[in-house]
Amino acid sequence: MTTYAAIQSSISGDNALPLRPESQVMDLERLGSFHQSRLSFMRTLVRRVFKERWKISPTTFDLDKDGYGTVIYDIKAANSNFSFVIFSNYLSDDERNDRVIATKWDLTMALVEGSVDGDYVEKLRENVPKQEAGRVDSRVFVLSRANRSARNFNYMIDCLANGQQPDIEKIAKVGYLYRTTAVYGSGKLGMADWEKVSTKHRDFARPFAGEMFVCMMLRNFSLLQVEHIAKQRQTDTYTPMDYDIKRYIGIGNSTGLGMAPYLVNHPVLISRWVEMRELALARIRTLGAIDSRIHYHLISLLNRCALHTKQTLTEDDWQTNNNTAVVGDLERLVEFADNGLSDWNKIIHFSEENCSLQGQEMLVSVLLELYPELVDELENFHSTDEFIDIDPLMPAATLKEIMETRYDWALAIDFKAPGAKETYWYRSQEKMEPRLGSISDVEGKKKQMALGVGYAVRKCFDQLSLYVEKNPTHSTARFLVAYPKVRGIVRRVQCMSRSKYGDIQANLLDQNVLPMHLLRCKLAFFGVSKFDPRSKLWVRNTMFQGAPLLEDIGSTFSDDWFMPLTPSV
Repeated sequence: MTTYAAIQSSISGDNALPLRPESQVMDLERLGSFHQSRLSFMRTLVRRVFKERWKISPTTFDLDKDGYGTVIYDIKAANSNFSFVIFSNYLSDDERNDRVIATKWDLTMALVEGSVDGDYVEKLRENVPKQEAGRVDSRVFVLSRANRSARNFNYMIDCLANGQQPDIEKIAKVGYLYRTTAVYGSGKLGMADWEKVSTKHRDFARPFAGEMFVCMMLRNFSLLQVEHIAKQRQTDTYTPMDYDIKRYIGIGNSTGLGMAPYLVNHPVLISRWVEMRELALARIRTLGAIDSRIHYHLISLLNRCALHTKQTLTEDDWQTNNNTAVVGDLERLVEFADNGLSDWNKIIHFSEENCSLQGQEMLVSVLLELYPELVDELENFHSTDEFIDIDPLMPAATLKEIMETRYDWALAIDFKAPGAKETYWYRSQEKMEPRLGSISDVEGKKKQMALGVGYAVRKCFDQLSLYVEKNPTHSTARFLVAYPKVRGIVRRVQCMSRSKYGDIQANLLDQNVLPMHLLRCKLAFFGVSKFDPRSKLWVRNTMFQGAPLLEDIGSTFSDDWFMPLTPSV
């Protein structure tokens, strides 16, 4: 098995693979153009579940005719046993709220270590439906909640109860029966922390594996629940949902600014995620042989992506224009490939000269689909330790040189320009999530979050330059004694000098900053599709659309649900 030491040797030294430069990859707009890929966490999770043939079945199914009650799944993974506990409660339409500040939901659920007895289920029933207002223990890995789709849920039940299949065009406008409003893990609200999960339970030891599993289980429960209600409503005429429609149903998600700070606050981890994606691309550019089979697969995937993009509905003009551009990009790439293709670098260079950023990054995702033998093993290296320590003995002059090279992008920003420091980030106590504020709000600015990395580097560099000029032989430790307030950014600069990627090369304090790019980047690593921005601050999307079903475990597995299309039924 490949080790990370071997991975490192392939990305450094004289024979290193041709990774794209940080200045290109970590550009904020390009990060916001990423798409799902073979290395996205949903894809890697499904591969693991199916290859290891996990046994997942409901051991308690206590739902009334309207679908309210309790369902408990027993999960026998490769290394441990778990339980997935769902509470379904009545929720009136006027109480249904997808905001973080909501207090009631259609479904609440928990992923739990081991089997659960009656007493423990009652303890969960007392706390899980309360979410943030409740308290759970370290047996719980993930806590979540979800609300029904007002457009699809009842419509699906009516169709099945009357012996009909739903109109696929109507279903495609939404694409899900439930949407998540939060998925919590890693020690929140008393749950197991990441150290316990990653060291004790290998089944969920990859980033966000537990969270993605809960969303996968929610998707499968939603299908089970609508069929149950429809059958109870009209037993004589009820018909099960068509298999292809089931596969097409995903889980909805709305993501706001709460996700954005993660990419800034976890630079080492983000560097690793990007590094694996870029290494996969570099392997393909160098080692990916092109024959008639690969050529045919490439063309079919490019055409699939174009049709998927056309089928993506959004009310946002900006995203609509982007989608139109991507469709044109894909058509040009098909034409280019059809004229003869012997080198992946040529089509990549063509895309960089002739396609939008979203079109360029769609091509990257397509290329990763072609060579699972070069790509899939890299999913084992998404985790990394995030220790960020100061090197006090580093010469201050060396620290200055690192800033001049590694952070040249930050030093090139004119922070004195109008609007360059207009925005600040803060956490709203009322809304319980991050928000953007204006520097005109003097009191609010006192509560700002430390997300302006570029500006922090600029201020530190100016102080450091003067210090080194006067004290050229001094160490970093002595500089920090003189300027103790810059310890945080110095720690980051020293740490990131050992990473290939990680720092987002943009001024996040600018008045025109688009947080949407941060959200989309992280969601692409999760593996979502069909981005539908509702503003520059939050986005709707779909999870697990096209993925195989629980009932498929143990049968022939085809890992081919990339950019799913509307079924023809």
